[in-house]
Amino acid sequence: MTRRRAARGGSGIVAGAAFVIAALVVIPLATLVGSLARPATGTWRQLWDTILPGALRDTLLLAAGVGVLSLVLGTALAVLVVFYDFPLRGIFEWALVLPLAVPGYVLTFVLVRQWDGTGPVPGALRQVFGDNGIRSVPGAIVVLSLVLYPYVYVLARSAFLGQSRSELEAAQSLGLSRFRAILRIALPTARPTLAAGVALAVMESVADFGTVNLLRVQTLTEAIYRTWYGEFDRRGAIQLASLLLGAAALLLVVEHLGRGRARFEQQLRRGTAGTPVRLTGARAWLATTAPAVVLTVVVLLPGAQLVVWAGRTLSRDGADRYWSQAASSVLLAAAAAAIACAAGLVLAYAQRMNAGGPALRVAARVAGSGYALPGAVVAVAAITVYEWTDDRLLDIGRSFGWEPGLIFTGTALGLLLAYLMRFVSVALNTVDAHLTRIPTRLDEASAALGVTGVHALRRVHLPLLRPGLLAAALLVFVDVVKELPITALLRPLGWDTLAVGVWEATSDARYDAAALPALTIVLVGIIPVVVLVRAARVNLH
Repeated sequence: MTRRRAARGGSGIVAGAAFVIAALVVIPLATLVGSLARPATGTWRQLWDTILPGALRDTLLLAAGVGVLSLVLGTALAVLVVFYDFPLRGIFEWALVLPLAVPGYVLTFVLVRQWDGTGPVPGALRQVFGDNGIRSVPGAIVVLSLVLYPYVYVLARSAFLGQSRSELEAAQSLGLSRFRAILRIALPTARPTLAAGVALAVMESVADFGTVNLLRVQTLTEAIYRTWYGEFDRRGAIQLASLLLGAAALLLVVEHLGRGRARFEQQLRRGTAGTPVRLTGARAWLATTAPAVVLTVVVLLPGAQLVVWAGRTLSRDGADRYWSQAASSVLLAAAAAAIACAAGLVLAYAQRMNAGGPALRVAARVAGSGYALPGAVVAVAAITVYEWTDDRLLDIGRSFGWEPGLIFTGTALGLLLAYLMRFVSVALNTVDAHLTRIPTRLDEASAALGVTGVHALRRVHLPLLRPGLLAAALLVFVDVVKELPITALLRPLGWDTLAVGVWEATSDARYDAAALPALTIVLVGIIPVVVLVRAARVNLH
């Protein structure tokens, strides 16, 4: 009887903590959904007469363009490295994931500095993109596609490697060439996976703020920032955020119909596809040139240029601001990683214990969808709740003769909670994937010994979960360092990060000042990509 009572008590503690965590994520989002249920007619009319038509047009064009271009680029490169053999193929097979380490706003400011002037290249770009050159919707489509195509590439590569060689061989025995067999057999079979990859790329493009802001493309995300801080129209920003929330939810449904982001690492594992056809002569070198050009444009040339510009910053004693931004980034990212991992662990463990019933499972699923939400939506949802909460706390404090100050909007606490909303899903998915590998018989054995609930978590599961928690902490840390819209909208005074430093410097055309923080962000972003590749190679061997 004592053991049962202790088990119920431990389960209740875990369930209660999980509900609190889920509420921190769900309640701000519910405020945006509530604003849709109570539409402000006058605000919508004003938005429609001013910025909404252009923002909708540019957002739809950007989403469609990135979807198509990332599909073509990612699928073509996956076909190349899976079905054909050519010089340096083994290197390209893994190196083509590296653009994920380069935030769109970093590649943007490098290309703007290099290509937004006079000369043959800027002139050619104006012929292709129009009078504004790269500062246009087509320019934003190209830039974002170059850094987001790996979503399609990784998933497409996995789908192709997992296909049966007999189907392609049967098609070729009927007279089809290798290329036609791929078009008629491999591509249609991989269609759901390709759709999931495209949905991920489109979600990231719709959520992007830094790239479109620097290229002067007026998407919904950029319109939210401009409405909130440029025109000080809080209600208009909330209505725009609710609209963008609906678009993100639709894209999330499409992505879940294919393969989820939570299984992204598994997609790097080799399957049982047939032996690649060896290319020779000019075709072999053309096949080598295609991925080499992509990596040169996205990784090598921007990286080299950033090193040169960063050296100028250091030689001019311009590193003081950099160290302040780096310190803020490290402190915020470390704190956010710790909070998100603790929250993800509680949510995952509560579901394993079946604590809280169906209500908690639904809440955890909603909380786990935060990564699909644009940062601007998270920021607007969070600050709406924070301002209301701060006002109530001020009223309560003053009634007792105490001035508590702005606890959520005036300190880093509100920023950290917004990071939790956005990135708890990363920690939850990673921890849950490792937790499911622990046999349930260990739970049963510990329960038989009277070790249940929180005690079982501390003594049995935590030692086995350390690799998963470290992986989750690394992923959240890197995501927070790269995060721009949440930080730009919610940061309190004195908490400028590396990402904000890049954005502010490039907005003022101080490209040399942006180089050192941008280079740091890229180097930090490479870490999870390298870990991902190494883990995949270990699984392969």
